[in-house]
Amino acid sequence: MLRPLIALIALLMLTLPATAQSVRIKDLVEVDGVRANDLVGYGLVVGLNGTGDGLRNSPFTEEIMSNILERLGVNVTGEQFRPRNVAAVLVTGRLPPFARIGSQIDITVSAIGDAKSLLGGTLIMTPLNAADGQIYAVAQGTVIAGGVEAEGDAARVVQGVPTAGVVPSGARVEREVEFDFSQLSSLRLALREPDFTTAARIEDVINRAIGRQAATMMDAGTITVNLHATGAPSPARAIVAIENLSVEPQRKARVVVDQRSGTIVMGADVRISRVAVSQGGLTLRIEEAPLAIQPNPFSEGETVIVPRTGAAIEEEPGIALAEVPTGTSLSEVIAGLNALGVSPRDMIDILKSIKAAGALHADFVVM
Repeated sequence: MLRPLIALIALLMLTLPATAQSVRIKDLVEVDGVRANDLVGYGLVVGLNGTGDGLRNSPFTEEIMSNILERLGVNVTGEQFRPRNVAAVLVTGRLPPFARIGSQIDITVSAIGDAKSLLGGTLIMTPLNAADGQIYAVAQGTVIAGGVEAEGDAARVVQGVPTAGVVPSGARVEREVEFDFSQLSSLRLALREPDFTTAARIEDVINRAIGRQAATMMDAGTITVNLHATGAPSPARAIVAIENLSVEPQRKARVVVDQRSGTIVMGADVRISRVAVSQGGLTLRIEEAPLAIQPNPFSEGETVIVPRTGAAIEEEPGIALAEVPTGTSLSEVIAGLNALGVSPRDMIDILKSIKAAGALHADFVVM
């Protein structure tokens, strides 16, 4: 009951008059070249309280443990060891832009074997590679798992995901990305949601603020800024002068529905053409209640199963035929449906039908 109520409140709020709001350029665009890089590594978590990998089912855990011990000067060739306090994991992280040698980043640790929990474990030194195969960071530290597990002889309770965790500031950068930002002669601003009108407005705002034609719109998703025309002493200073300028973005009309929770989210520009709507529902119920007929005592008869089926059709109350005039906003239609007591899930079915009829002028996204 809570989720439909939240969705209903959100829909009622959308019926209020919308006002245009300005957004900073830094919240609308990405600067070409200023990006993070994904890292991944394969390591070992030790110190688990009997919740590690079963080495019989996870031979790769035994292999990496043998390699680590041999690098530390311990010869385990031909030895048979079956500890339950180690687990093989994949370590992932993200190298932020302009990360320098010695800076620390957060990492995520996830078990890849049959370990039951990483609680209390310690990740030992693990190199992290980028897409080019080079090592950019080294990870190590205590794993903070995001769940808990309790198990007895006949029951087991698991809350959260104890086989995955994080290590805050658990990796140290050992290599920098070769990118000299200070030597750029131009900048490319990439819109997160390409739109010709928004790109043109960003171009106009930058040129008005600088006082000359420094920005040029290339397409719906790209604006090029000539750094020499900005008069800034460096590309970083040019970004500072640009990114805090405010622009009123323009986006396509869009309706997003989540069928699992009954949530509907829509923009203020959604419009509906002239259309008639009629909604109702039928519920078909079929129940099987077979009857077993037993033979008389001491007779040679057999038990006979006689089928008994009950079927019923119930018609649920819906909304009668209603006509929506041309130019009506979707928020007004939703307000009317709310007044009739239509549930969010029925609203989703109505909206899908209106879209199929070609009367809903917006992108319709179903999650």
